[in-house]
Amino acid sequence: MTNHTPHPNGMLSLRKEHLYKVLVIGDLGVGKTSIIRRYVHQTFSSNYRATIGVDFALKVLNWDSETVRVQLWDIAGQERFGNMTRVYYREAMGALIVFDVMRPTTFEAVIKWKEDLDSKVMLANGQSIATVLLANKCDQGRELSNNGIKMDQFCRDHGFVGWFETSAKTKSSQPIPPPEL
Repeated sequence: MTNHTPHPNGMLSLRKEHLYKVLVIGDLGVGKTSIIRRYVHQTFSSNYRATIGVDFALKVLNWDSETVRVQLWDIAGQERFGNMTRVYYREAMGALIVFDVMRPTTFEAVIKWKEDLDSKVMLANGQSIATVLLANKCDQGRELSNNGIKMDQFCRDHGFVGWFETSAKTKSSQPIPPPEL
C-alpha cells in the first residue's frame, strides 16, 4: 500500500505502508498480554485479567519512507482447545509462542501450540509462518542461558526460527547467541 502524505515543503511524498499480523499464543498465565503491553505501551502491571477470546494491539514503526504496522493478536491461553483459532490465525505472517520459565508444563505445551498453529495457518507459498519461542518471566531467577544449546536444538527440531529469554516486568529481552562453530 502506498500513502500520499504532505511533505513539510508542500510537496507530496510517497510513504509505503506495510501491515503484518503477528499472533501471540501460549498457555494461560504465561505473560502474553504483559509482553504485548510492554512492547506497545511500555507499561507493566501484575494485575492483568485473563484474556477472553482474543485482544489486539497495534505497534507502528517508521523507517525512512516506510511505515510498518504490527498488529499483535493476543490469543487467550485456553483457545487452543476451541474452534475459533482457525479464524484468529487467518492471514498471520508470524507468531510468538510464549511459555513461563517457572512452570515446566507451559514449556511442554509449546509443541502442541506449534502443531495447532502449523495445522491452521500457512503462508501463500505453503510454508509455515515464522514462529519465535519466548521464555518469559526470566526475572524470577530461572534463566535458560545455560541450556542454550538444548534450546537451539529444540527450536530446530520443532520449526521455530529462534528463541529469546524475556521479562515483561523488567523490560528485558536477551537474544540467545548461536552456538560456537
